[in-house]
Amino acid sequence: MRNYIKISFFTLLILTIIGCQNSDLKEKQLVLKKYGIWNSKNDSISVKLELSRFNSWKDLVKRTDEITCSDSIPKVMLKTNKEMKTIYFRNPCWDRFGCILIYRRNTIEIHNDSIFKGEKHYHLNNLTSILKKDYNNNGADSNYSDSPEKVIIFISYDNDESIKSFSQTLNKLINSYEDLNTKYDLKIWLKERIETPPPPPPPPITGDI
Repeated sequence: MRNYIKISFFTLLILTIIGCQNSDLKEKQLVLKKYGIWNSKNDSISVKLELSRFNSWKDLVKRTDEITCSDSIPKVMLKTNKEMKTIYFRNPCWDRFGCILIYRRNTIEIHNDSIFKGEKHYHLNNLTSILKKDYNNNGADSNYSDSPEKVIIFISYDNDESIKSFSQTLNKLINSYEDLNTKYDLKIWLKERIETPPPPPPPPITGDI
C-alpha cells in the first residue's frame, strides 16, 4: 500500500512537471508582433497600459498623455492563442506643443463603431478599404493622404463602456493593416473627440427689402 502511494505521488509529480513544460512551450511558441514602433529604443522606454484597470476612455487617454509627457512610449499588448501583439501609440505631449499642423486628408478617425474620413463617415466594417485608399493614394485624390508615411489614425470613444470595445477595434485595425502588406508604420493616436459646434444662425433680416 505504501509503495502504491509512493508510485501515485511520483506519477502526479511527473504529470505536473510535464504540464508546466507544455505550458511554457506554448508560451514560447507565441508569434511576437510589434506595430507603431519607429525606433529600436522604443521598447526600453515603453510603458504598458493595462486596459482592465481603466474605468473610462477619458482615464485611458489621460494616462496615455502622462506617459508621453514623461518621455516614455505608451503601449498595449494583446494576446491571442497564437500571437502576442504589441501596439505603440504616437500621442504627442501637448504640454510641449501649442499646436501641431496635421492636414485632415492625412487622418482617419475611428469613433465608437464609425470611421470619419473627410466629410464622410462609414461603418467600422469598411476599415480595410479606407486604409487601402489612404496608404495607396500618394496624393492622387485630394480626399485621401498625401503619402502613406503621413497617415495618422485617431481612435476615440464617448462612453464608459468603450474599454471593452477598444481591444476589439485594435485587433480589427491590426488585421486591416496587415492586409495592406506595407512597409510603412501604423501611427495611432488615442484622443477625446471634441464635437465642433454648428455655426450660429444668421441674424434676422430687419427693415424693408
